[in-house]
Amino acid sequence: MPEAERLELRHATGVTELAVGRGRELAGAALAGWAAGRAVFVVTSAPIWELHGRACLDAVAEVASSFEVLAVPDGEAAKTPEVAAGLWQRILAGGGKRDSRVVTFGGGAVGDVGGFVAGTYMRGVPLAHVPTTLLAQVDAAVGGKAAISLPGAKNAVGVFHHPRHVVAATAVLETLPPRQLKAGLVEVVKAAALLDPRLFAELERSLDGLLAAGADRVGLVAAAQRAKIGVVERDPEEHGERRVLNFGHTLGHALEASLPPGALLHGEAVAYGMAFATALARRRGLEAGFERRLGGLLARLDPPPLPACAVAPLLRCIERDKKARHDGPVWVLPTGVGAWEAARLPRSEVADALAAFVESPAAC
Repeated sequence: MPEAERLELRHATGVTELAVGRGRELAGAALAGWAAGRAVFVVTSAPIWELHGRACLDAVAEVASSFEVLAVPDGEAAKTPEVAAGLWQRILAGGGKRDSRVVTFGGGAVGDVGGFVAGTYMRGVPLAHVPTTLLAQVDAAVGGKAAISLPGAKNAVGVFHHPRHVVAATAVLETLPPRQLKAGLVEVVKAAALLDPRLFAELERSLDGLLAAGADRVGLVAAAQRAKIGVVERDPEEHGERRVLNFGHTLGHALEASLPPGALLHGEAVAYGMAFATALARRRGLEAGFERRLGGLLARLDPPPLPACAVAPLLRCIERDKKARHDGPVWVLPTGVGAWEAARLPRSEVADALAAFVESPAAC
C-alpha cells in the first residue's frame, strides 16, 4: 500500500476508512480488495475522468466483475432529481445489485449526487469517495451527508449514507485552477476557525506556501479531516455540535441559490457567509481580534467581488435553507477562535445586517 496518513470515522453503520497521500495510485490500492468481484459504477464528470481516472482507478477496473463510468454534468448542474433518476436507471440497466459498488470520482457536487444515488438505490449500496478537489477532500467527502438540490433550495433532498472508504490523493490537486484551490482552502479556514486554533494559526503562517505549485498538502488535508471526524462522531446526524460545520453556509447557500450559476464557487460563497456571520457576532459583542484574523485569511484567498444581490431574495433562500426550523434558521456565530454559539436571531436584525453587508462586504 502506498504511503499515506490513515484515519477512521466510526458511525452507527460501521467505520469509514480514510487515506490521504500524494500519489494517484493510492485510490486503486485502497479500493481493489473492496471492489474485487463486484460490479463497480463510477460517478464522475468527463473532464476529471480524462485527467485522472485511469491513473487512479485502473487497479479497481482490473479486479471488478464489471466496471462502468457514469458521467454527470460539471458542478451544481449534477445535483438535480433528473440526473439522480438517470443514474438509478443506468445502474439498474448495468446489473446493479445490493452488493454492487458505487465510487464517486470528482468534486463535491459529484460526491453529493453519487452519494445520494448510492444511499437510495435499493435502499443503499456500498460507497467510496475519491475526491479530486481540495474542498471535497477536506470537507464534502467526509461525514456521510449527500444531497441533491431543488430550484432555490440547495441540498434540499438528502440522506445520511456513510462511505466505506474516502481516498484523497493530493497529486490530483495540481491540475486545479488557482481559484478552485483557494475556494477549497476556505473550508479549511472554516474548520480551523471554530474547531482547531492550532490549525488556524498554522494557516496564518503557511497559507502562501500551501497555495504554491507542488506544495505538500497531505498534512493539511489530514488535519482538516481529523477536525471534522471528531465532530461527526460526537454528533452524527447534526442535532447539536455538528452545526458548527455550517459556519458560513447559511448565507453561503443563499448566495449560491440566488446568484447566476457560476457567479461564486461554493467556497467563495462560504467565505462571504463566514464574514456575514462574524458581522452578526460583532453586534453581539465578539471581540475585534477574531474578525481581524478571519478577515485577513479570507482576503488572502482573494474571493471575487460580491455580485450585486437584493436582500429579499436572499432572506427567502435563508428561510428555505435545509437547516432552518419553523422558528427560523440557526446561525452559527463565532465567539472567539475555537469557540462558537448557535443562535436564532430576529428576522429584522438579520435583514438590517444583510442590507449593510451586501452594500459593503468589507470583511472579505
